[in-house]
Amino acid sequence: MDSALPTATLENWRQHPNSVWGFTHVDSLIPVASIPTALPVSPLPRGKPLDLARLAIVWAGSRRSAEAALAETYTDGFLVLKDGEVVAERLINQTAESRHIVFSVSKSITAALAGILVKDGKLDPEAPVSRYVPEVEGSAYADATVRHVLDMVVSIRFVEDYLDPHGDVARYRAAMGWNPPGTIASVDGINAFVVSLPKADLPHGRRFHYVSPNSDLLGWIIERAAGENFASLLSRLIWQPMHMAQDACITVDRHGAARTAGGICVSLGDLARFGEMMRLKGRFNGQRIVPEEWISDILHKGDHAQWSRGEMVNLFPDGRYRSKWYVPDPSSSVLCAIGIHGQWIYIDYEAGMVAVKQSSQPVPSDEALDNLTYAMFRAIADELR
Repeated sequence: MDSALPTATLENWRQHPNSVWGFTHVDSLIPVASIPTALPVSPLPRGKPLDLARLAIVWAGSRRSAEAALAETYTDGFLVLKDGEVVAERLINQTAESRHIVFSVSKSITAALAGILVKDGKLDPEAPVSRYVPEVEGSAYADATVRHVLDMVVSIRFVEDYLDPHGDVARYRAAMGWNPPGTIASVDGINAFVVSLPKADLPHGRRFHYVSPNSDLLGWIIERAAGENFASLLSRLIWQPMHMAQDACITVDRHGAARTAGGICVSLGDLARFGEMMRLKGRFNGQRIVPEEWISDILHKGDHAQWSRGEMVNLFPDGRYRSKWYVPDPSSSVLCAIGIHGQWIYIDYEAGMVAVKQSSQPVPSDEALDNLTYAMFRAIADELR
């Protein structure tokens, strides 16, 4: 990792080029809760290397190598597994030990915890949110179910515009402590922000509407259902039994509420381990981590009609969204977790492939770079079949 990279402050840590340092040093800028692992570390064995410099990608009428696509998409770290073996790894702006924020990939990790609690009988996806968090009375969530929250089909007035300095996301970031205090007026804390959001005119369940606070509410629901704080639960149920290589961490607000929608920071290898567990339908190192039926539900039960009415249909025209995971094409075997600034888990079950990407793309939501990244993943999967 280049020691000459600019450092960042709470004011500029999401702005390129400060983000290159900021995304791997979040715990130097924002309060975090630790997510401990347990020894011994699960190995990631090495397989036959994939030549990314020779692997061609055809996209938007032009050709480039996978190696060039990594540079073009501001990659900080990239790792590919084939049948559980590392076939490509690039550590560009980080080390193997760096904990890189994964933004909305955090949602997908959080939902895996929900699946465990469902199997244990502690959480009912069809129950009203108010069963677990009665504080939602008077908000958009007052008559929503946990399933509505899981699938981003809550009817709510919230605009996910990352670049509006005075909009909903700016107030949201002030509430969670991701911006300097006093930059914009907001409520105090993540939970207070969540229960301040009003309902929109449509009924719940009608259309996919990407609203990050839904996933912070999911973390709150999980804590109430389990009777345990989020970081401890994630450590006990996933990080320790999987024997991850590094402790992870998650940002918390001034009251200790975890930013489960986007605050998880994890090493590249551990993100790959998590993806491999999902590829193996919830098992890792011979141990059951997430229920297989939860992952099968993600792959097969998403509602395309809901997705097609939403604002992200151009990314995956035939897609679905289920329990915080993207299913790009129901006829394929692909599953994705995606975060702003270029964070990905890409799983292709038919190819036996898991790819993870941590990045510092300057624009939070860059459709062109997302499409290039997805084309790269597909080209790699075709090479590995």
